Formats: sequence, C-alpha cells, structure tokens
Amino acid sequence: MGGSLAVAAGLAALAGGLFAGTVVAAALGLAVTGLGMGVWDVAMNVEGAELERRLGRSLMPRLHAAFSLGTVSGALLGAGSAAAGVELAVQVGLVAGLVPVVALVAVRAFRAEVRTALPGAARRGLGALTAWRERRTLVVGLLVLAFAFTEGTANDWVAVALVDGYGSSETVGALSFGLFVTAMTAGRLTGSAALDRFGRVNVLRATAAIALVGLLLVVASNSTLLALAGALLWGVGASLGFPVGMSAAADDPTRAAARVSVVSSIGYTAFLAGPPLIGLLAERSGILEALLVVVAALVLGLAASGAARPLSAAPARSS
Repeated sequence: MGGSLAVAAGLAALAGGLFAGTVVAAALGLAVTGLGMGVWDVAMNVEGAELERRLGRSLMPRLHAAFSLGTVSGALLGAGSAAAGVELAVQVGLVAGLVPVVALVAVRAFRAEVRTALPGAARRGLGALTAWRERRTLVVGLLVLAFAFTEGTANDWVAVALVDGYGSSETVGALSFGLFVTAMTAGRLTGSAALDRFGRVNVLRATAAIALVGLLLVVASNSTLLALAGALLWGVGASLGFPVGMSAAADDPTRAAARVSVVSSIGYTAFLAGPPLIGLLAERSGILEALLVVVAALVLGLAASGAARPLSAAPARSS
C-alpha cells in the first residue's frame, strides 16, 4: 500500500507541476512516482509468488497479463482524453486520486495467510546486499534483463520499424504495436498451463526461439504482412521471461523480497538503456539493422534460462 501512496503523491506533484508549468515540481513528481512503482512492483511480485507456492501452480504470467492490460487500457484512456480535449494535468491528477483507491481495494482482497506470512519471512531472510552476491539471483536478473530488453525494444520500436523500414503508413505501424501487445498479453494469459506442463526452462527456451523467429521476420522478411506476423510471434516470445524470472527469484519465501528487488533492478535496466541504444544504432545503420541487437539479448536469455529452474523447496514443476 505504501508504494501506491508514493505513486499517488508523485502523480499529484507531477499534475501540479504541469498546471504551474514548473519543471522542477514535475521532475520531482516523476522521481517519486518511479520510486513508488519500484516498491509496489516488488511487493506485488512477492505476493504473487507466495500465492503460486500455496496453490502449487503457476500464476505469475496471468498477473503480468493484467499489467499488460492495464498498460493498454491506460494508453487508450489517455488517447481518448486527449481527443476529447482533456488537459494532461487533469488526466494525471485524476489518476493520482484513483490509484490509492484501487490499491486499497486490491490489498484488502489479499489472502490473509499470505499477508501475515510475508513479514515474518522477511525477518528471517537476508538483505538486498547479500542477495546481490548470490550467483543464481544475478543470473536470474540477467534472464529478466534479456527478456525485458526483448519486450521493451518492441514496445518502443516495432511501429517505427514498420513505418521507416517498410514504408508503411502510421496506421500499419500502430497495428504492428497492437499485434505485439495483444500477442504478449495472450501469451501471459495462457502461459501458466505451459509452465506447469513443461517446466520453466523448457518454456523459456521455446519462447526465446519464437521471439527470435518473430524478430527476424520483422527485420528481414521484405513483406509487410510477414513483418506483422513477426510482431505477433515476437509478442508471444517476449511474454513469459519477466514473470517467470520473478517467480524464480521468489522461490524461497524467506528471501523473496530481497531477491525480487535485485532481479527487478537488473531487469528494469533494459527499459532505461534499451531505447537510447536502439536509437543510436538506428541513426547509424537504420532501424531494421538496429533491431538485430535483440538477437544478443535472446542469446543471453537462452544462456541464463537454466537459472530459472525451481529450487528444491518450491512446489512448481522443474523442467
């Protein structure tokens, strides 16, 4: 709940900065929002992993599918508000008021035994500094980094690739992004069954291969239709790496919070560094050629996938 309140406070400050035209207030609001989102993200993933353990089956991909749906819904609401002439500051202010209400309702619906179990587990666990020295935790972080880079690159650049690389209209570019997000959401909604049947490692390796095929279709097919099909495959392939990495980081409930925080920190580096890296490469060689750097991320994901194998104490099925 604390993370959501920080997000609300940060968004309120951002809205105030937008109203007043003050860059400092807006920047401070964004910083507080980011801090709150980080805390909120770790807490949600630890809660989700605890539910997975208690139910004995994979749930994290479905939880992350809700995140994807929220992203799309927010984009649609923002676009609709902009079309209706609602000022950005008003939009941000309304969201700031809505966030703590929704979070309070969600937190009250958490299972009581999970809510009471986590603080004791945290007290028996280890600190984040120790987690940063654990080999498995770091490799899981690299796994999440690789799939986050694969996902984030498509989020930021697949529409540009269709427009600049294929000479398509902006409508087709928007369609490619929509196909990617839809496929990624569908992959997360259906991925739990695959994880329970085939195991984490096998599924991660298969999805990395699917993402690679999709990427190559986007980059080298010379056909808009094939490129759109590639966006679909890219979305499916990128869908499970991040949620599976969160589950793997939280396999041990006594150390889940520290490990999830470390893995999240490593993974989110991709969203920070990825867009400018692709942009820099695109200026030098073109957008399609620049996207080939994702191949390196997928190779890293394949190499690190073995670290996602469940610990012996976890009930989830091993590959």
